[in-house]
Amino acid sequence: MTTLNGRPGDGKVTHAVNSRTPLLPSAAKIPAVPPFLPHVILVVFVATLVRSAFGFGEALVAVPLLALRLPVGVAAPLAVLVSVAAAGLILARDWRRVHARSAAWLVGATVLGIPLGLLFLTSAGDRVVKAVLGLTIVAFSVYALAWRDRLHLERDSRGWLVGCGFVAGVLGGAYGMNGPPLAVYGALRRWPARHFRATLQGYFLPASLAGLGGYWAAGLWTADVTRYFLWSLPGAAAAVFVGRAVNRRLAGDGFLRYVYVILLATGTVLAVQAIRG
Repeated sequence: MTTLNGRPGDGKVTHAVNSRTPLLPSAAKIPAVPPFLPHVILVVFVATLVRSAFGFGEALVAVPLLALRLPVGVAAPLAVLVSVAAAGLILARDWRRVHARSAAWLVGATVLGIPLGLLFLTSAGDRVVKAVLGLTIVAFSVYALAWRDRLHLERDSRGWLVGCGFVAGVLGGAYGMNGPPLAVYGALRRWPARHFRATLQGYFLPASLAGLGGYWAAGLWTADVTRYFLWSLPGAAAAVFVGRAVNRRLAGDGFLRYVYVILLATGTVLAVQAIRG
């Protein structure tokens, strides 16, 4: 509805005021090139490269470094959106290498673990849980690096699948770090590098889509998130193909050694975060 300021005949200049003025700024007022764009593009490229080369590990790079310049409310959904795109691109070429049964069991168990992770996220015992999980991952990684020949599952184990998937759900719900327990299972099964990479994407795609749906429902998938994603997408796509080439050069114990090193770094980060509070 439109009204006029001033009364007819009083000699004052009048102007129209729209009582339906939008609460949000017009698109013309939002910059086409968002701030800190070079930083975001570089971080997304490096994180996607790590993900494509090893199948996981981007959580160590994406959100922590994006949050140096962006609000966490933008950085977290942006990282999940990039995760969906990366998993989709990887599976488009390598879906035949996915151990579908293992991925399905891991996803199912993760669904059970997410509520507990969300509970830890909001509880006073959050630091204790983070420290225990972090130190457990560190201890496993050190043991695996020293005596990796002793760690081997010759066939799928339902107990290990449910256990690793459940812990992945807890870590994902509480800290956004699903990857380590999945990598532990893949390393125990000694999947070849290409199968390891592809199978983890078979898990990450549905899990990330579910997370993205949660961000959308919470109103956190905003125009800024989409804008940063679209600007970063070409670099992320290039990183997927570079990472694929790196992955194809990795094999056997050399690949598993890299996996355990990434796990060691992840566990250390969790433990340090718990100590610092």
